[in-house]
Amino acid sequence: MNFSTKQKIVADVLVVGGGTGGTAAAIQAARRGAKTVLVSQEPWLGGMLTSAGVCAPDGNELLAFQTGLWGAYLQALKRRQAGGLDNGWVSMFTYAPSTGANIFAEWVQQLPNLKWISGKTPQKLLRYRNRITGVRFEDLVVEAKITIDGTELGDLLPLGEIPFRWGWELQEEFNEASAPVSFNELTNKYPVQAPTWVFLLKDCAEAPLIHASSPTPELFRGAWEGYGAKKFLNYGRLPGGLFMMNWPLCGNDYGEGLGRLVDSVISRQEFLDAAFQHSLNFAHFIQSELGRGYGLAEDIFPQNREIPNSFALLPYYRESRRIKGQVIITEKDILPVERASVAPLPTIDGKVASIVVGNYPNDHHYPGVEFPLQPKSIRWGGRWTGTPFTIAYGALVPDAIEGFLVCEKNISVSHIANGSTRLQPVVINVGQAAGMAAALCIELNCQPAELSVRSLQEALLTDSLAPAAVVPLYNLVPQHPEWLNWQRYYLDNPDLYPADGNCPCKDISTERGTGDFYRGVFHRQDDLEYSITLTDKGDLAQSEALRGSLRDRKERVWNLVTLDPKVNQQLLSCTEGELISLVGRCNMAGGWLVVENLLKK
Repeated sequence: MNFSTKQKIVADVLVVGGGTGGTAAAIQAARRGAKTVLVSQEPWLGGMLTSAGVCAPDGNELLAFQTGLWGAYLQALKRRQAGGLDNGWVSMFTYAPSTGANIFAEWVQQLPNLKWISGKTPQKLLRYRNRITGVRFEDLVVEAKITIDGTELGDLLPLGEIPFRWGWELQEEFNEASAPVSFNELTNKYPVQAPTWVFLLKDCAEAPLIHASSPTPELFRGAWEGYGAKKFLNYGRLPGGLFMMNWPLCGNDYGEGLGRLVDSVISRQEFLDAAFQHSLNFAHFIQSELGRGYGLAEDIFPQNREIPNSFALLPYYRESRRIKGQVIITEKDILPVERASVAPLPTIDGKVASIVVGNYPNDHHYPGVEFPLQPKSIRWGGRWTGTPFTIAYGALVPDAIEGFLVCEKNISVSHIANGSTRLQPVVINVGQAAGMAAALCIELNCQPAELSVRSLQEALLTDSLAPAAVVPLYNLVPQHPEWLNWQRYYLDNPDLYPADGNCPCKDISTERGTGDFYRGVFHRQDDLEYSITLTDKGDLAQSEALRGSLRDRKERVWNLVTLDPKVNQQLLSCTEGELISLVGRCNMAGGWLVVENLLKK
């Protein structure tokens, strides 16, 4: 179709890509009042959280970090999923992918100034000198004052000749301790982290055979060695006897010929075909080893595709093309400051530049390779988590390009640091920040590079529907009456930001919680690891799930974990052998109790 005959839409903000970040950006821009168009390739919104099947998200699990659209998404999931989100052990939250997709679709439908168009692939960026003015699709042109790249692989960047990075940087470039000194066999074989084509299995009486055209059992031998089949399956257990398969050890990570993802349309399709076959082979292997009590789940993802609808709509991409931005996030920005429990706050001219909080450990995926990284994991609340860090606004803004922002794994970040910034909670809030920034640029008639970071921080902190933290503080939950004051305090006084990540806020009582009542003897494995030996007196209202297990003395001992800062402090003060009572939730897959309220004696 000729350009002149294409449909034309004019908007304030155009978001291309309906992934985790793109969906969030469009929603936030529209909520702020901008006339917004969201164009996606997939029929579902949400990307990693839905279409890619990663319905067991990682990171930002502590209550203090459940803010912004990430926190709102969790709350919406909890309201919709009977039985709660404690099902697997890889994540504190697992859910049906369609539930997440429905949440995003409903949020979009609630906004009359947000137009969502699906099934479109970008063909060309419209550009006048150094300013992006819109995007051309097959039969559609959208002109916009601000365009946001929310694609999974940064597909707008080459279309608009916007400078970007792809792959590894050497140690000398950013002085990253974990980066290689020189290019080597690993960097050549895996220029970026391996994607995974997620699929769902179901627990059933006798499932149909899973057919693979060219079975490759040798690739998967030992996949659950050291875990056992039950724990392997429970990794991503979902409600209703379903299992999300996103397994990194001799599993469905696929990294052969990763350069094909960005070489051409044809080569990308070749990679996708091979990645799907690899996952199908893994499903075949699981059934061959564990029997036909496990088969492919049915009617999980949208129908009318060439592949079974137990497989995600697209792979879970862990890495993308990454813009060369005004700021680049490197390893030092995600690692703890010496003798501290937090990463440094990014500052520019003495002013805090952070707009998004994350906390996931640095995690890289190269099939068959153990790649050592500088440690940033910590134990908190009886469980392993990661050092909190932040994303600076300049990482969303390309250098010397106007009218353009990014909001996915395409932010300005090094290959090494991407292992922490790529996670779903970070990306959804990066999207929120990008959408807010775009809307503010419309309001103030300015370019993204001219936008005051403090005005963006204030807009995020005071958003009426999903206020988002910009400074990570372990002990300050978003419901705390002093939350906003302390966020602003450390923006104004970054030199006083506490090394332990705890502000001197006034304590408030933890609510009783919605879980069950438990009583038992407290044990301390070490300073930051806890368990309880449950009692089985008949007058205690133990959860139904535990009543049977209490008959087996081995299952009386359960690990104790919490996401609540008040409970974390209480666990630190408990003594070995102390009789405690608590309100919490049982996670059978993980073998732990999530403590919502510790009552002590």
